[in-house]
Amino acid sequence: MSSRVSNYSERRTNGTSDNDSNSRPRAAGHSARSSQHDQRSTPQTAYTNPAHKRTASGNPRPASKSIEERRTERITVTTKEKLISRTRSPERRPKDAPPPEKRKSKEVPRSRQSDTKPKEPKPDAPPTMWDPVVNLTPHTSAPLAIRVSIPPSASDAPQSLQPQPLHELSLEAQEAAIIEDLLFVFMGYEGQYIRYSYSYDPNEERDRLAGPEFKLLPGLDPSLQDLTMSMLKMATHYSALETFVDVQSREEFGAVNHALCAAIRKFLQDYLIMVAQLETQFLTNETFTLHLLNVHTLPTSQMMFQLYSLAHELLKKNSLLDEESEEDSDPDDIENILENLKRGGDLVPGNMTGKKVCKGGVVIGLVTKRLETMSGDPSARSLLTSLLRDASRPYTAMLNKWLHHGEINDPHSEFLIKEQKSIRRDRLQQDYTDDYWERRYTIREHDIPPQLQGVKDKVLLAGKYLNVVRECGGVDVSKVAQDVPKSFDDPRFLDNVNNAYAYANESLMKLLLTTHALPARLRSLKHYFFLDPSDYFTYFMELGASELRKGVKSVNIVKLQSLLDLVLRQPGSIVCLDPFKEDVHVEVNEVSLIKMLQRVVNITGIEQGEALQPLSNQPMENDKDATGFTSLQLDYTVPFPVSLVISRKTVWRYQALFRYLLSLRYLESQLSTTWQTHNTRVVWCHKSSARRIEIWKRRVWTLRARMVVFVQQLLYFCTLEVIEPNWQSLMSRLKAKDGSLDGSGKPDRTVDELMQDHVDFLDTCLKGCMLTNGKLIKIHSRLMHTCSMFAGHMGWVTQQLEKGDPDLIGPTKPPNMTEKEWKRFQAQKREKEKSHGDNSQLQDEETRIEKLFEIITVWEKNFSRHLQILLDALNHYAATETVVLLSLCARLATANFATEFSGPRSEEDVAA
Repeated sequence: MSSRVSNYSERRTNGTSDNDSNSRPRAAGHSARSSQHDQRSTPQTAYTNPAHKRTASGNPRPASKSIEERRTERITVTTKEKLISRTRSPERRPKDAPPPEKRKSKEVPRSRQSDTKPKEPKPDAPPTMWDPVVNLTPHTSAPLAIRVSIPPSASDAPQSLQPQPLHELSLEAQEAAIIEDLLFVFMGYEGQYIRYSYSYDPNEERDRLAGPEFKLLPGLDPSLQDLTMSMLKMATHYSALETFVDVQSREEFGAVNHALCAAIRKFLQDYLIMVAQLETQFLTNETFTLHLLNVHTLPTSQMMFQLYSLAHELLKKNSLLDEESEEDSDPDDIENILENLKRGGDLVPGNMTGKKVCKGGVVIGLVTKRLETMSGDPSARSLLTSLLRDASRPYTAMLNKWLHHGEINDPHSEFLIKEQKSIRRDRLQQDYTDDYWERRYTIREHDIPPQLQGVKDKVLLAGKYLNVVRECGGVDVSKVAQDVPKSFDDPRFLDNVNNAYAYANESLMKLLLTTHALPARLRSLKHYFFLDPSDYFTYFMELGASELRKGVKSVNIVKLQSLLDLVLRQPGSIVCLDPFKEDVHVEVNEVSLIKMLQRVVNITGIEQGEALQPLSNQPMENDKDATGFTSLQLDYTVPFPVSLVISRKTVWRYQALFRYLLSLRYLESQLSTTWQTHNTRVVWCHKSSARRIEIWKRRVWTLRARMVVFVQQLLYFCTLEVIEPNWQSLMSRLKAKDGSLDGSGKPDRTVDELMQDHVDFLDTCLKGCMLTNGKLIKIHSRLMHTCSMFAGHMGWVTQQLEKGDPDLIGPTKPPNMTEKEWKRFQAQKREKEKSHGDNSQLQDEETRIEKLFEIITVWEKNFSRHLQILLDALNHYAATETVVLLSLCARLATANFATEFSGPRSEEDVAA
């Protein structure tokens, strides 16, 4: 910069006139300082208003020797710049110059002043104090912003310093004065005859960003006025761009804006060089006219217009030009601010509190959109392509670091991937919503560059995969990626994203499938949660039966865990060879299975990422009748990164299926115990002489058999027709160690697809087992409760049968009873006869038999009715949702055959 200013000063020195003290500000960034410094150090000379004239450098006029000798050059050296003070126009005097009367005697008219009539000298007037002082403004976060204070307006200068009116000058003098003014106006300063409009306030940042509007003093020739007004737009664009670069270079606007401002600053530097060259032409070329100046500035004017239009769009996005309206506010901002505050962060990065900031991908998108719009203009296309290339470099650097290292270096929150650092890996054991995987890294949907719109998911997954591999020590962070694209216009850009995605996916798949043995983990889960095989668990339930019969709050979990560890290490069992048996733990859930499932099924309208909360109309009440058998569940712990696939969300699904299968197995064991009672107890085995008793027994046996069929068919359907086929389908995707189905070595599926396959497998099993439908859950719970009541009250029913069978209370021994049993009954009979009479005893027998018939009738009615409602519902859902339920309907129909409730039910019964 200093070399350019030096050359510029030397070129302008060749054409300097004798009016050295009448200096004016420069536009190359230091004009105000140099002008005021030189004005104070230049000796005062007399002032006249001669006509404007140019003298060619190297070709002096012969009549101007004295003028040439008296021409002076003031050079002030400050740091690295040369500051030259000179005067081109007597009408444009420095603001602190003395009145013209003090310099009138020393003023010599120019050689070409014969065509204008000199003015009569004015009478001496008292000097007016005009002493503007330049100051340095405070530092901002933009390191290269201009810190020189804004000079006062030319309209505020005293009347004695105002220039000679234009109508008093000749056409040639007007042209020379206007050209000189334009050269200064091009650099953002007011001229003698070209000044800011009254509506422009240079102290207001909004006005400076929009650019100043200029006005011409009256008296200019119309032919010159039209050309002048057409060129003032470029001056407006330059001033606006200079302020735009200073504002957008602040820290809070991000690296992309900084790079864009740096690229614009290069074009503004070329623009200033062009102004210096035009000034040289003005000083050295006698034929240089206003028309030539217009012709020379036309290409640059188009460039400045394109830059100004782009800057204007960015400022509108940032709400820096117009007052921000409520319609422009982003409704997501409030949610983002609240989310950030919850996690202990600031309102927004930087000091742009409450203001929209256009940065990152939005800036690149605006440049890209304008490039597409102006693609038919070669010069505009070349300019915008250059801007896009330079602005995308920092964004591409962040992208490459994310793609190749799995790290985000985004201090200004402008990258398309957003990182929630508050979501950490140690929360995976309590994370039931997969926050770590789903919300730790997310896409900023509104900040995606158009170039990444089609591959945004690949960009997200590539970095997420590498981040997991890096945390497991599989990525060398210190290694710098070689030969990667540096900007978006590189033809290898998309190939870089695709290759990085493929490498990251392959690395994580091998880490999961080979290093951490994911297929073996899933098989271990199947053994424990799906009871396959169930020999160890049957043994465990037998050992812990005394503890599991207790109430849920009285169960000793430590004792159950010890029993489970003993069973899992039992030689001869399949699970004793499982390397992951240490990860299985016993738990007791005080909430019943049905309530737990209904609470989840009834949740509607949950937002993404929202925590799962219990419904207000379903309070968290524990089941008072719950025992260890109905509340037992298993838990499974896995290390990172396998916990990404086997997350708490999937473990909950495993636990729901386990509790359902366990409830069926426990109910089957209860009915099996009832069958043993019916086949071993004398009360049930001997043939009573009372026909009604025998009829009642057969009804009980039939109901028990129907219940056994119901439970066994349901258990068979859930295990062999729902879980097993879906399990084989899941395992077929993992059968190759390298994750490929064809053995090619390259994974055919991504890690996210694998995780989704796992969740889909569990969801399909839950749906096939009828655990995701509230209506089926309700019907199923009633059937299970009926069966459980039947099996649980069989001991009391047996006692009532003993008291109601006339063979057991009569004087004759039944033929199928032993002598010992008969003697015991006779003793009991004599004791009852002493306390009760015969009539009352017979009346009690009749009452008991009638009561037994009433009980079995209620059980049969409840079971048959609810089973038929279940069959109707299954037929309906088999036709509308899943055809798998048809086979279950066919088998369960045999349990309800030839009953009064068999066949389709009415809508009232189904609704009940």
